[in-house]
Amino acid sequence: MTTNIDEMLDAWRQHKDKLRQTEEWKINNMEYDMSQADWLVAKVRGNKTYAQNLYAAMCNNQFQKQDVWLVLKDAYWSCTWRSSGGIVADLEDQGGDYMDWYCSGMGDGLGNGDTDGTRGYVSESTVTEEIEADLALLNWRVIEDPDWE
Repeated sequence: MTTNIDEMLDAWRQHKDKLRQTEEWKINNMEYDMSQADWLVAKVRGNKTYAQNLYAAMCNNQFQKQDVWLVLKDAYWSCTWRSSGGIVADLEDQGGDYMDWYCSGMGDGLGNGDTDGTRGYVSESTVTEEIEADLALLNWRVIEDPDWE
């Protein structure tokens, strides 16, 4: 039996939607917290530079919710580059997917369209001051991990 790519994508989206309805998925999950912040979602939808900067910040970084118990447990949240791109695409809600953002910070000649730097795109793992401040409003911070260096 062959399945076309659209059917596979629909099945994956249905699986993701079902997972997102569980209480467990919402715990210590920066993706959930961002999706619940209408002001952050509006920034992603209204500004491609902001969306790309959010994608880049999630790449190669770990984040910690500023909750006493989670800090004491040394619990953190992180995601892959693909997941980061998918999160931003989901926040945009324009029918795109992770490929709209994946590797968008790689620089000139690699397809991000920011050859002269006027878009304000940043490389993966860069956390701009604006993104850092916005995540802090959601009680999240980037954590330094010497093992990742």
